[in-house]
Amino acid sequence: MRESSLIQPPAWARALNPTSAPSPAVGLWRLLRPLLFRLEAERAHQLGLLLARLTPPALVARLGTKGEGPDIARAPALTSRVMGLELPNPLGVAAGVDKDAEAVAFWQALGFGFVEVGTVTALRQPGNPRPRVFRLPRDGALINRMGFPNDGADVVATRIERLRQQDVLRVPLGINIGKSKATPAEDAAADYRRSFERLGELADFVVVNVSSPNTPGLRDLQTVEQLRAIVEAVQTPNQALTRPRPLLVKLAPDLADADALACAEAAVEGGCAGLVISNTTVDFTAATTATEGMSGGLSGAPLFARSTALLRRLRESLGSGPVLIGVGGIMDAASANAKLAAGADLIQMYTGLVYGGPGLPRALLRALAAARQTQA
Repeated sequence: MRESSLIQPPAWARALNPTSAPSPAVGLWRLLRPLLFRLEAERAHQLGLLLARLTPPALVARLGTKGEGPDIARAPALTSRVMGLELPNPLGVAAGVDKDAEAVAFWQALGFGFVEVGTVTALRQPGNPRPRVFRLPRDGALINRMGFPNDGADVVATRIERLRQQDVLRVPLGINIGKSKATPAEDAAADYRRSFERLGELADFVVVNVSSPNTPGLRDLQTVEQLRAIVEAVQTPNQALTRPRPLLVKLAPDLADADALACAEAAVEGGCAGLVISNTTVDFTAATTATEGMSGGLSGAPLFARSTALLRRLRESLGSGPVLIGVGGIMDAASANAKLAAGADLIQMYTGLVYGGPGLPRALLRALAAARQTQA
């Protein structure tokens, strides 16, 4: 496999890669962001999660809609049915924002149409040593080398069971699963299966993550042979469910197009509903900030061009059947619309939320709704 054999993205994608200026902050985030950015990045994220858990979701939703008129997050023009799921809108929270499913009600109150939690591993693990998250404000980007820190499948499952019992969820919930760091590569398929057996029935869809650059050897699983084994291992308990869950595979943007297509075809042949395109990149050349000596995965605006070009390539090759979730560099309305135009059925954000703030989801949804009304 050719790990960094990247193809030059087309001009339309390069034009929407705003690496020369910080991403816009929406509303009060213009005032709050400079204060939070004085904190170390992961500490600020943890503070944000704490506030998300403590803030009543009804208050969040009321502030988001300003108490006036219908909620844009549930506008009829934005609703869709994907993977057999009813979604109020196509914008979701990407994996990594809420690894342990601690603030799901908050994310749906912000206006997101679906939420993906994780990455969750079969075994509880602390992740890599700190510091392990770094901001690149000039680029609207992050570099992380987290290494899947999470509470483990049992704890996260218990948390989601409580949400289900309380009937809190109003949008589809996806669970992203990855390989435990302590599990040898030869036992990877069994490790993914254990995670699914504990979490699968609690999810509306499940994402198999074989593409994080921060767990040693994980990206080596992005071969047709390895991927087939993992998908088969997960599908065995999945197909035994009364209602099998849609499975998706999350791929890296650093794969050559031919390798990504081969993996995508193997996933679809194994019964997967589709792909998440893409994870973070280990290629830092699109960033203008000096990154010498840094390691991990780059997300945000510099990732947009490559991830969107790969998304478009897979849509052209796979046709309209498989579901494609586009993630990577969605920072504003233009980049959100470009992902959808490139062939995404649904889109997700993470880094855009860090820079744009909690008002960004509904701001994007208003722009998407306006665009659809213009096209109608």
